[in-house]
Amino acid sequence: MSQPLKSTVLRDARRIVVKVGSSLVTNEGRGLDENAIGEWCRQMALMAKDGREVIMVSSGAIAEGMKRLGWATRPQEIHALQAAAAVGQMGLAQMYETKLRENGLGSAQVLLTHADLADRERYLNARSTLLTLLQHKVLPVINENDTVVNDEIKFGDNDTLGALVANLVEADALVILTDQKGLYTADPRKNPAAEFVHEARAGDPALEAMAGGVGSSIGSGGMITKILAAKRAAGSGASTVIAWGREPDALIRLCKGEPIGTLLVAQTQKQQARKQWMADHLQLRGAVTVDLGAASKLLAEGKSLLAIGMTQVEGDFSRGDVIAIRDVSGMEIARGLANYASAEARLICRKPSSEFESLLGYMAESEFVHRDNLILTR
Repeated sequence: MSQPLKSTVLRDARRIVVKVGSSLVTNEGRGLDENAIGEWCRQMALMAKDGREVIMVSSGAIAEGMKRLGWATRPQEIHALQAAAAVGQMGLAQMYETKLRENGLGSAQVLLTHADLADRERYLNARSTLLTLLQHKVLPVINENDTVVNDEIKFGDNDTLGALVANLVEADALVILTDQKGLYTADPRKNPAAEFVHEARAGDPALEAMAGGVGSSIGSGGMITKILAAKRAAGSGASTVIAWGREPDALIRLCKGEPIGTLLVAQTQKQQARKQWMADHLQLRGAVTVDLGAASKLLAEGKSLLAIGMTQVEGDFSRGDVIAIRDVSGMEIARGLANYASAEARLICRKPSSEFESLLGYMAESEFVHRDNLILTR
């Protein structure tokens, strides 16, 4: 299968998730590295001015908390880790807010757990929040909510979170900044014959063998978690770059097409991956029937589905479920992710969005199915 040229993947990316690891953020555990964080914020501000949408996933809360608490080694007890995260998160958020503001960018702190992305309704809520922040030119700074979870601290890592966020917002690319130049065929610190991998296919099983055991003592991840994160991100069509976080102007140079680090290319186009997932959905929880005008707007104009064009609601579905969209003859013409549950759909059927709040007590989205979450089946 042919791969795109390295120079075009990041150069053409409009929505980018940037993940930085603990060892970089905290200068190998010595405390928040103000200069390094300031540099990333400066580069991300330039990316935003260039018309790109940027989301930061930053490790470092636990490491910063350890420093503030005077702990020399990472504790094993879950509650001690949670305490360190709670203390360190204050400084981490403050540092990003200060540095982004200095560069003319607004910021927002978003704390997520894997459970937020596993539950369909919470997934959609998180997605809507992040997209709204980007729409208002605010850069979200995301970290795992280590103060309230157990197994994520013990087994999780922010490389995985970065990939999940890339999937969540349908990013074009994931950039993982680390304390390594990129991926080698073996650990270069142990094997001088190790060769640098400039480009490979995300998900190639050979990459996992190359990456085994390469990591730092500060964070909970390693090179293997970055390879697996790239594989996960590729599922929604996002390519991944693994690069040295202290490389001068790394983000800017990547966006100009310079071949820095290791590029792991997604083999599936972004829209193709999302649409195929909906098309392959075998168990549909419900359906809505639409009038001729709504059907025409979907089929001919590629519009979103509005509740005012719906004539009937079938089944019992929740917000975020994949449902069928049928025309007046009963033929399925499309599938999509419902923004409202079936009980709510019955209340807003044939109604304009201006009446949603009075009917439901709130309005989540003005569309019943947004065009980005819809695939035509006829």
